[in-house]
Amino acid sequence: MSGRLNKAQPYALGLFRIVVGLLFACHGAASLFGVLGGASGGDAVPAGTWPDWYAAVIELVGGSLVLLGLGTRTAAFIASGAMAYAYFTVHQPEGLFPRQNDGELPAFFCWAFLLLVFTGPGALALDRVFAPRGESRPEGEEHKEQATTVQA
Repeated sequence: MSGRLNKAQPYALGLFRIVVGLLFACHGAASLFGVLGGASGGDAVPAGTWPDWYAAVIELVGGSLVLLGLGTRTAAFIASGAMAYAYFTVHQPEGLFPRQNDGELPAFFCWAFLLLVFTGPGALALDRVFAPRGESRPEGEEHKEQATTVQA
């Protein structure tokens, strides 16, 4: 059973990346363009307003890059930092715990993106298509295989 799960791990990670990226990009599109229910109040965030408009750009662009698996680690790192900033400057002053301060979504996105920084994009990522010749895996995965071989 463990062998099957290990073989499916890159695909599960890829699916996780795709879903998280899609949700993040939709959140940014809602804030920037007023679609999908819009930002708070249903409208788009006025262009150039700090920090809302800049956060929405990071959400849309970063979410799209993560969704596609293109520059995943860098995009996830920036997105994770943006969500940490959002949590500690907007939500945390309202209460100690995420449930009290409506900070569950930023906390979730922060940790999900931080996970992708360390795991890489998994399967089905454009990073694989644009990898340098002779390198078919995103950085870090070849080390996992070597570590598994050494343990055996």
